[in-house]
Amino acid sequence: MTVLATEVASATAGRAGRATSPDGKIDLQLSPPGSGGPGTNPEQLFAAGYAACFGGAIGAAARNAKVELPPDRITVTATVRLKKDDSGFFIDVSLDAELGGLDQANAESLVAAAHTICPYSKATHGNVAVALHANGRPVAALE
Repeated sequence: MTVLATEVASATAGRAGRATSPDGKIDLQLSPPGSGGPGTNPEQLFAAGYAACFGGAIGAAARNAKVELPPDRITVTATVRLKKDDSGFFIDVSLDAELGGLDQANAESLVAAAHTICPYSKATHGNVAVALHANGRPVAALE
């Protein structure tokens, strides 16, 4: 196995503190989700990371399928919901991919394939419910 990247970030004072990285690229005030505070929150950061990673995975799936899809025609919106039930706190995710210029069948195929190769999708598999959409329509995940 080859390690392609190692990234580091720290948070001080939890959801009402500050997140930083040693290289200075991250220096963010944190506020609890829904608080109206001035900072971002872990769920928003997770959504941004997942959206970026999934967009890259769609590009890889397009290359694998020999489908022409320039990166600027891929937009992924990740919605992360923080929930609570009797067992405690958890999240679920919706990934909404807009793939400009593709027919619906190809768009759905690429989104389903991306879900099998995206590192975030692999990390959440079996633990976080993830709903997939391509151009506004639901997509069944490949198993």
